[in-house]
Amino acid sequence: MNADRFSDVLAAGMDRRRFLRFTGSLSAAAAVAAGLSACGGTSNAPTGQSSGGTAMGTAEHPAGTITTTLAFQFNGGFDPMNTSGAVGTCVNQHIFEALVDLDPVTRQPYAALAKALPTASPDGLTWTATLRDGAKFSDGSPVTADDVAWSFTRVLNPAGNALVAPFLTAFLDSVTATGAGTVQFKLKTPFALFPQRIAVIKIVPKAKTGDAAAAKAFDSAPIGSGPFKLDSASVTAGAVLSNNPNYNGPRPALVTQIVMRTNNDNSARLNDLQGGQSQVIEAVPFLNAATVQAPFKTDVKQAFNGLYLMFNCSAAPFNDKRVRQALFYAIDTKKVMATALNGFGETATSYLDSANPDYQRAATVYDYDPQKAKQLLSEAGVTGLSFELVTTNVAFIADSAPVIIDCWKQIGVTAKLNTAPTAQVLSQLVPADNFRVLAGSGDPTIYGPDADLLLRWYYYGNQWLVNRARWSDPARTRLAELIDKAATQQGAEQKTTWKQVFDLVADEVPLYMLYHTKTITGSDPSKVTGFGGTSTTGTYFLGAGRAA
Repeated sequence: MNADRFSDVLAAGMDRRRFLRFTGSLSAAAAVAAGLSACGGTSNAPTGQSSGGTAMGTAEHPAGTITTTLAFQFNGGFDPMNTSGAVGTCVNQHIFEALVDLDPVTRQPYAALAKALPTASPDGLTWTATLRDGAKFSDGSPVTADDVAWSFTRVLNPAGNALVAPFLTAFLDSVTATGAGTVQFKLKTPFALFPQRIAVIKIVPKAKTGDAAAAKAFDSAPIGSGPFKLDSASVTAGAVLSNNPNYNGPRPALVTQIVMRTNNDNSARLNDLQGGQSQVIEAVPFLNAATVQAPFKTDVKQAFNGLYLMFNCSAAPFNDKRVRQALFYAIDTKKVMATALNGFGETATSYLDSANPDYQRAATVYDYDPQKAKQLLSEAGVTGLSFELVTTNVAFIADSAPVIIDCWKQIGVTAKLNTAPTAQVLSQLVPADNFRVLAGSGDPTIYGPDADLLLRWYYYGNQWLVNRARWSDPARTRLAELIDKAATQQGAEQKTTWKQVFDLVADEVPLYMLYHTKTITGSDPSKVTGFGGTSTTGTYFLGAGRAA
């Protein structure tokens, strides 16, 4: 997630509704693992796409260093149950494993710390996973079933306020070690997405995270079972990783070291690539993407990440959805994207981006229509509207804001700009009594791309809709009910319910996307092998090597 993937912990008062029970056949849940395997989910092959020739190193003898420049600064710790910063989550994907991980490029699940994808009981309420033989953490200690059970249990504990808890708590009841290498999951209700959803839980050693003091130390000195281990990290220098000699899994390190530099200056990152300081860079500047030439290449992917508007729905006139809708209709989004993204984006036609397999066009799409915007304001009895627009300092958000404000000016609405770092925006400006509208960004697809997960990030529980958007409308309760209902369904039935969710949030717009960006990753394929760009933030080198 980019710098606007918010690193604060979700509130303890998170809703924990129990899902509705399946009314049809429950045996379908047990077939999910087989289906994922059939589509290649268990493949151990890395999925990098560059053709940089032969790697210098091998799994048995890693060699060489890959240097990458990330677009955001390190701004937090590494405990995976709460890490949400761009650099931290990127590092964690290299140093930790889940039982099942999602390939960073294809987003397909594969057995990581588990021997194979988990299997389900006939009723879909019990899942079993077996650890791969001989798995060890980077400090040499064995990975046990107790470590796995603990990694889940501490997230499920409400007192832990885990950031990733909402992705699990509605359907997962308990996790128990049933043998030296076997773990059993008890579900509250069958959940067909279970095999891929558990990718959000990275496995940590219980001995290093068993109490508050240990967990605090672990946050800055993490130990995982992944192909790399963390050597150092700082706000100014980024992070340095080295190969984990104890790793015996499916994505071995081919290099001895990964150096993750950080620089939010667009020109500086491009200079790093073209000057040879880095072999890969994140976020090629939108203005330069079309001019990058051989031997360098760009990998452009449609992303979920983009600009959203969030309103204080308890403050008049924003408690009237017609006012919120009017501000969306008033924005010439194509003009905004031309200015801020050089066209590398798409107008939001749903909560999800069009490349997402779960995408469905919403019934309400906010095409540029200033006359309709004026009409909605008139119907709401609003004239002379003036407020402060708070924005984060992410480059494309800051570049979008003046164009948005100018569009609003054309319909008689005045907005004063207040731009600040993300941490200040969320901890000070949004909670303030005078907060009215926020333009921000966020990318929960780093945790997974399915609609259920992405909807729960913003639209389920208290943190966003209650604590930040102050949305108390009965539609909020209906929204949560629909998300829970869809989670118990599959196929066309689930798709129909998700469509209801997309239509509801597009109509109410307490928090809603204006546009979705594209990610542009730059690389030198003559110097790095097996690398591919992703649709999320970060650069990932599972199976990548330095070219010989």
